[in-house]
Amino acid sequence: MKMKALAKSAGMALLAGGMLVGCQSSSTEKHGFDPSTMDTTVSPGADFYEYANGGWLKANPVPPSKSSYTSFNELLEHNYDVLKNILRESAAAKAEKGTVKQRVGDFYASGMDTTSIDLAGMKPLEPVLQQIDDIKDRASLLNTVAALRKEGVGTMFSFYVNQDDKHATRMAAYIGQGGLGLPDRDYYLKNDKRSQKVREEYLKHVSMMMQLAGVSEVEAANQAGTVMDIEKQLAEHSMTRVERRNPENTYHKKTIAELNKISPNIDWSAHLARLGAGDVNEVIVSQPAFVSNLSTMLDKVSLENWKTYLKWHAVSSAAPFMSREFAQENFNFYGKVLQGRKKMEPRWKRVLQTIDRNIGQDLGQLYVKRAFPPEAKQKAMEMIEDLRASFRDHIKNLTWMSEETKQKALAKLEAFHPKIGYPNKWIDYSSVAVKRDDYFHNIMAANKFGFQRMVNKLGKPVDPDEWYMTPPTVNAYYNPNMNEIVFPAGILQPPFFDPKADAALNYGGMGAVIGHEMTHGFDDQGSKYDKDGNLNNWWTKEDREQFDKLAQQVVNEYSNFTVLDTLHVNGKLTLGENIADLGGMALAYDALQKYYDKHGRPEKIQGFSPEQRFFLAWARIWRANYTPENLQNRLRTDPHSPGRYRTIGIVTNMKPFYESFDVQQGNKMFRPTDERIQIW
Repeated sequence: MKMKALAKSAGMALLAGGMLVGCQSSSTEKHGFDPSTMDTTVSPGADFYEYANGGWLKANPVPPSKSSYTSFNELLEHNYDVLKNILRESAAAKAEKGTVKQRVGDFYASGMDTTSIDLAGMKPLEPVLQQIDDIKDRASLLNTVAALRKEGVGTMFSFYVNQDDKHATRMAAYIGQGGLGLPDRDYYLKNDKRSQKVREEYLKHVSMMMQLAGVSEVEAANQAGTVMDIEKQLAEHSMTRVERRNPENTYHKKTIAELNKISPNIDWSAHLARLGAGDVNEVIVSQPAFVSNLSTMLDKVSLENWKTYLKWHAVSSAAPFMSREFAQENFNFYGKVLQGRKKMEPRWKRVLQTIDRNIGQDLGQLYVKRAFPPEAKQKAMEMIEDLRASFRDHIKNLTWMSEETKQKALAKLEAFHPKIGYPNKWIDYSSVAVKRDDYFHNIMAANKFGFQRMVNKLGKPVDPDEWYMTPPTVNAYYNPNMNEIVFPAGILQPPFFDPKADAALNYGGMGAVIGHEMTHGFDDQGSKYDKDGNLNNWWTKEDREQFDKLAQQVVNEYSNFTVLDTLHVNGKLTLGENIADLGGMALAYDALQKYYDKHGRPEKIQGFSPEQRFFLAWARIWRANYTPENLQNRLRTDPHSPGRYRTIGIVTNMKPFYESFDVQQGNKMFRPTDERIQIW
């Protein structure tokens, strides 16, 4: 079954959700910039995004199997060839039991055995559904909720183990909102036409899925209504995504006695013991109102209705890995309705993605041997130090920050710990018994392993070598509790990063990404953590007020971007990412100038000055086409602005952009000097 989130987000990531990526194609443009991806009929002062990317946008519509197509997807497709070869070779090798190659190869072979999967039909799920049928009272209901969670099915609420936000050297148990089948609370509560349509389709989907599970058509429709009713009640007491962005809103440490008091219908000592966390004396409750409401719901909602709700989530979680009719119906809603995709990815890609999610560091070990040379790691580390030096200068030269706060900001910057490529030590999956002939078993075994590994962290020292992304992932993140910036091998590839390309392209690509992750340590939320990873105010009152004023300007700028019909970018939801983009580009530009001071300034390349190539490299990262459905979902759930606005929202605030492309007053891209925002 699919694993629900077992931990907090890996901090502030470059993208919402990771992608596997890797090696560049062997095109003639391997180490440069391809002018055919531009549209030079558009003036850079009129629409820089179209000028930089118009040719690419026209040539790369969203494929039927995807909900968006971006520069990240380009890398993904190149990398799939590498990973597919690794998987096929591993499956054919039939390696010694217990080895990395055996686990990866047998997992892949089991996932590709569609004949056995289709013949099995509902059988893999029958023990789980029987367990739910056997529920007799509230105690056995909660017992089953705990058992399902260990198997990867998250219901009712969230539970995970992570560093204590205010005591980062300790691991803590977190409890909070969860249990929804739709991506966000707003889908249940808003009454615009789009939300109503999604709810209608969701009811049909739940009904159809329960019919596949053996329920009559009439009863399945009733069960869908029950599921919707329960999930709507959960949604009504859930925080919005904007509210949840603020870590101060979601930190409420409570003893078990205090937790029992706000939710008396749950014996938390017993429940935590069932989860393997029986020695915990206190927990961090992210949303106390949600937990309190859940306790009330345990009285209001009948046992039979709770059983229906649990069955739905068990079936929905398992569906992508069961027979083709379940997988297809799951795709019909989550792929077609919510994302606008027209057909499923090929089977081998879906199995590859499942392996990456479940035993990803095994796959990662094989990947880095083939696709990530040591010199790339060294070059990336040098660039990180260039960006750190640039940030150091920026902090020292800030006019709005006092010397007292500057010293603490510099101390935090110096304490940044970078991780490059892959972990120093790999996760040991040797206890995951991967079978060549049982795909569902393999997923369940990996889920149980992942859950137990998470719970085992309680009472243990924080592991400084922990990674929250697998090596082939094209993404990066800042983790405030570790004060670390992390760059998997997957993103250290062309066009983001290419040691053989000119400096302008690398600094406008990977340099801006590095600066982005560094700036997350100083965005509106990351800045609330000190150099040791604790949620702890290190600002003077006056400096924080100045910062918040500047941040509000960013909110206002992005909230004015109209994306689709009347839908705007959510400036509050995307604030952290927009601040990180703004800081990242400013840092990368200055680092590039320092590089030229040391190594000499080149002449024009392909007719473009170094500064023009720098900005073109930035725009190239964010080129993207989306389905309308995907774009609607992003605007509601994604803390990142769509690619067009990540591009133009930043460059119009940078004086060097105007100078590089001769953007003048009267041009559409022109922003008056007094309206340009610079924070870091």
